[in-house]
Amino acid sequence: MTTGGITADGPVAQVTASGRVRPGAALRQTATMAWRSLVAVKHNPLELVDYSITPIMFVFLFTYVMGGQMAGSPDAYLRYALPGIIVQNTLFMTIYTAMALNTDLTKGVFDRLRSLPIARSAPLIGRITADLAKHLWAVLLMIALGLALGFRITGGIGGFLAGVLLLMLFAAAVSWCAVLIGMLAGDAEKVQAFGFTLIFPITFTSSAFVRVDTMPGWLQAWVDVNPVTHLSDAFRGLLLGGEVGRPVMWSLVWAAGIAVVFYPVAMRAYRAKA
Repeated sequence: MTTGGITADGPVAQVTASGRVRPGAALRQTATMAWRSLVAVKHNPLELVDYSITPIMFVFLFTYVMGGQMAGSPDAYLRYALPGIIVQNTLFMTIYTAMALNTDLTKGVFDRLRSLPIARSAPLIGRITADLAKHLWAVLLMIALGLALGFRITGGIGGFLAGVLLLMLFAAAVSWCAVLIGMLAGDAEKVQAFGFTLIFPITFTSSAFVRVDTMPGWLQAWVDVNPVTHLSDAFRGLLLGGEVGRPVMWSLVWAAGIAVVFYPVAMRAYRAKA
């Protein structure tokens, strides 16, 4: 059967009577958009600097510049700080999601996608999915470098996998905050400035790089409830076999809270723009 010259197996079959894209088609379109974002790395090799060179630089700088002062030796500090460095890098990388969405918006990419018979959410979910794959690459790269420098995962393979999964869940939740920033900012430079201004103080006023008991009492009150503290402690505990119950629970609570607050607001801003 044909409709307007298009077969039922074509674009029309992907749309319901109400004009909405069928779930299966929307899933395939999302995967296509995710692949588009991943393939773009091949055409823009400089993007590898952000996802590969920058994480490597973080590990070397924190370990060998700060290690002796912080823990007496780079090896001792690496054991404590590597999980926090990975957490910080993961949060920083969510800003790239905001910048990419803002660039697509300001350059009219969404205007072109809007004319296609695809789910409106496909470009957005596809971008987030692709960026989570890039997050995973950076995490594994930093873990591999840490192992080469002497870091050891004593929490077992189960702890390692659980830690990486927790990190990806948290990154997915924070991505909705990044989406909102990307939709509201005027250009990519403003996205970057606002994002780094927000993330820097949150990550450095946490247990990611130093022990909480070394900080002033008034600062410890904030550090103890800081979501980066809970995530860093949870990831560190899962990798090294330490305490995980409380920090994992609070990390999941924070991730759920961030998603619940920012998902509807971000989607509203996205639909208004795209």
